[in-house]
Amino acid sequence: MKLKKYVVLASAAAMMASCQGNKTATNGSAYTIEGKLQNATPGQIYLFELGEQQFIARDTANIGQDGSFLFEGTVKEPTFYRLGLDQQNGMMLVLENKAIKVEADASDLNGTAKIEGSKDSELFQQLNKMVNDSRQKEAELSQKYNQAMTEGKTEEAEGYRMQYMAMQKDLKKFLAEHPGSVVSAFGTLNLINPQSDFAFADSMATLYSEKIPDSKYTAMLNKRLESMRTTAIGSVAPDFSLPSPEGGSIALSSLRGKYVLIDFWASWCGPCRKENPNVVRMYNKYKDKGFEIFGVSLDQSREKWLKAIADDKLTWPHVSDLKGWESSAAQLYQVDAIPQTILLDKDGKIIAKNLRGEELESKIASLLK
Repeated sequence: MKLKKYVVLASAAAMMASCQGNKTATNGSAYTIEGKLQNATPGQIYLFELGEQQFIARDTANIGQDGSFLFEGTVKEPTFYRLGLDQQNGMMLVLENKAIKVEADASDLNGTAKIEGSKDSELFQQLNKMVNDSRQKEAELSQKYNQAMTEGKTEEAEGYRMQYMAMQKDLKKFLAEHPGSVVSAFGTLNLINPQSDFAFADSMATLYSEKIPDSKYTAMLNKRLESMRTTAIGSVAPDFSLPSPEGGSIALSSLRGKYVLIDFWASWCGPCRKENPNVVRMYNKYKDKGFEIFGVSLDQSREKWLKAIADDKLTWPHVSDLKGWESSAAQLYQVDAIPQTILLDKDGKIIAKNLRGEELESKIASLLK
C-alpha cells in the first residue's frame, strides 16, 4: 500500500527578502483584508501569493498598537495567499476581490484564525483541519501496515489498508461536494494521487472545467492529468520496445493474446525483490493458462540486472534500457515508485493497476478460470 503523504497546507516556503507591492485604491473590484491580532506587538505582517513552487512576496502591512492591520489591492482570480509574521507563524486564505476580515492570536495564526467575507477561505479552513486531523492517524496506519506485511499478517494489513481507504473516501466526499470552489480544485491537485485514483481526479477535473474553467488550479490539474489519460484504466496500453537480456529487443505488443502484467522493478529495490518469490509462484501456476509477465527494470547496471533475474529465478520476458528512473518506459507510464504493476487484457487494454500479492493472484484467477 502506498500511503500518499499529505501536503501540509498551512506551511510556507522560505520568506522572500523583498516585497512586490500590488496596492491600489479600494473600489468595487478590489480586495481589502482588515485584520486584528490579539497579543501582537507593533511590527509588520507579510502577504505571500502561493506560486507553483514557492510563496512569492506580494505586500507588507504595519501592525498597529491595537493589533490591527490593513491590506488593499486587486487579484485577477481567487488565489491562495499566506498571511505570516515569520516562516513558521502564518495562515492561508483564498484572496478574492472582496472585503475580508481576519482575527487571530499572534502566537498561532493558523490555529486561531477566524475569517469572514470569503466563503472559499472558510472552506479551506475546513479542509485544512480535515488534513491535519488525518496526518497522525495516517502515519500510524502506515507503520502498522508495513509491520503487518513484514510479519506476513496479510489479513491484518488489509484491515489497515481499508481504514486508510475510508479516510480517503471522506476527503473525496468533501472535494466532490464543492466542485465550484478553487479550494476543491486545489485539494484535488495536492491531496489526490492520480496514479492510484485517476478516475476520481479526472472526473473532478471535468467538473472544474465546467464550473471554474478560468481557474489556474483547473488548468494545473488538467495539465497534470493530460499525459496520464493515455495510461488510464480502460485505455489501450501505449506500446514500447526495449532491449532484452539476450541482446535483441521485445515490444509490449508482441505479447497480445495473453493477459500481461507489466512489472516495473529493479535489482536494487528491496520491496521488489521481497515480492519476487510470490510472483514466481503465481507465474508458474498460470503461465500455461494464458498469463504472461513483462518485466521492465529500472536498473542502470546490466550485471546487477541479470544477476537479480538469475538469483530470483525470474523466467518471464525482461527488458531494460538501463537508464534507471529515466527509463523511456517508466516515463511513458509515469512511474514514480516501484514496485508498480499494470495488468492488461488480451487486447492490450489496461484493466488494473498496482495489484500485488493475494489481490493480484485473485484477479488473475478470476480472469483465467
